[in-house]
Amino acid sequence: MTRPQLRATIRWESVIIALQGPVLGLLIGVFFGWALVLAMKNQGITMFSLPVLSLVIVVLLAALAGVAAAILPSRQAAKLNILRAIVSE
Repeated sequence: MTRPQLRATIRWESVIIALQGPVLGLLIGVFFGWALVLAMKNQGITMFSLPVLSLVIVVLLAALAGVAAAILPSRQAAKLNILRAIVSE
């Protein structure tokens, strides 16, 4: 694996991990919001509104945070001498 490939792999791994939380949280939150509106139909709450733009912005910010968090570790990993790292472990 070349150094740029290693940096890209670490960045993508960071983005995937950073997106798991918001995506799962949004799915669970939207489901419970919909279920609550359905359960409260007799109380007069009948409209379920989904702020799509805000949700997309949250997911994009999480992806950017994942990229930002991976910059320093990916550079350090790309500079590492693999044989020396194996011997020290």
